[in-house]
Amino acid sequence: MGYGMSRLEDEYSEHEGQSSDGLSSAQMNNEFSKLHNDIFHMTHLRSGPSESIRKSIGINKHAVSVTRLLRGREVNSSGTGKFFSVDRAFILGHYLPVDGPEIVDRMNSRAYVSQFSADGSLFVAGFQVYASLAPIIHIVNVGTASKESYANVTDIHDGLDFSQHEDVRYSFGLFSVKFSTDGRELVAGSNDDSIYVYDLQADKLTLRLPAHTSDVNTVAFADETGNLIYSGSDDNLCKVWDRRCLSTGEPAGVLTGHLHGITHIDSRGDGRCFISNGKDQAIKMWDIRKMTSNADGSENRVPAWDYTNSRYPQQYKQQKHPHDQSLATYRGHSVLRTLIRCYFSPTYSTGQKYIYTGSYDASICIYDVVSGSQVAKLHKGHELAVRDCSWHPFDPMLVSSSWDGRIAKWSRTCSEQDTCELD
Repeated sequence: MGYGMSRLEDEYSEHEGQSSDGLSSAQMNNEFSKLHNDIFHMTHLRSGPSESIRKSIGINKHAVSVTRLLRGREVNSSGTGKFFSVDRAFILGHYLPVDGPEIVDRMNSRAYVSQFSADGSLFVAGFQVYASLAPIIHIVNVGTASKESYANVTDIHDGLDFSQHEDVRYSFGLFSVKFSTDGRELVAGSNDDSIYVYDLQADKLTLRLPAHTSDVNTVAFADETGNLIYSGSDDNLCKVWDRRCLSTGEPAGVLTGHLHGITHIDSRGDGRCFISNGKDQAIKMWDIRKMTSNADGSENRVPAWDYTNSRYPQQYKQQKHPHDQSLATYRGHSVLRTLIRCYFSPTYSTGQKYIYTGSYDASICIYDVVSGSQVAKLHKGHELAVRDCSWHPFDPMLVSSSWDGRIAKWSRTCSEQDTCELD
């Protein structure tokens, strides 16, 4: 389930400098040092600096500074008079959005979701006064950055009914909804254990797929083709679905590793790699090339517990799934009572070298993808659980939304010495 009531707000805390399973940062880094997956190698390459910059100025990666990169641009190392994208990501990736917070807005209601638009010109947040559990999705024109929308006054909310399918026998609620890259389709996960796909152009439901043995809390398209769909469920499994071969109703593959239900999935956008947040207080990174044809989610898992009404049992923190297929695990945040979300940092400004997530302890955590270390934990902006957060696609800015009703902005202002034109 994706919601609940309890008295946990004043009870939850973790010791600074230690992850939620008792591992120190050093122990975690030792685990990551053994990994040699090409996804980690690609992350290094994407986050710069470029080989040509290093050769032109005769230094290694750890000695690169903004000044030296500017020097490389002046001698036209890229051949275009501009930075390579990896050099830009290398520079901006050093300016984490950790300054603040500035309270942007506050409502007398819990904030559940929030996102920047793809171009960064708009930020949209959804609160409990608007959101509900139902099989109907409402779409409304929110205008543009230059034109304000009066959505609740003049715009018509188009209701898309996901229950209009011959296999549906009872009402259900949708926990997760995502657009395809081209904006033509929606994929949704529901509490009737199913995945749904809605064709917006044809204005009809095109697929209902019984996918898991419990609530499907999260879904995502794998890449811009829309052929692959990732799903995560309270049955503890992540599954990969290939829409080109669904005649058997079976997934293309299954990934095991979480000890408890999955709350959110974010794709890296390459059709191979994604991350998932779990009720076992961990984010896991996956490579679908390691998936198997089937798996038993109940095999060797720890006993069930009610994440809506209790803290994570201490004895579970040391346990690991005996058939863990994940590439890496990131710990230090808390996932309680609600479906807390996690994401890769933007490609443009960081080369996706970070993972960030909200947390039940009213903070936002940022992890280094390759080392696994927690590079920042943002406090003091909220008083209750941070369910969602969004990193601006181009600028060093992050906005968080919380159950305390606050929308908080975190940023990083470069000094005059470091300011430069990166395009």
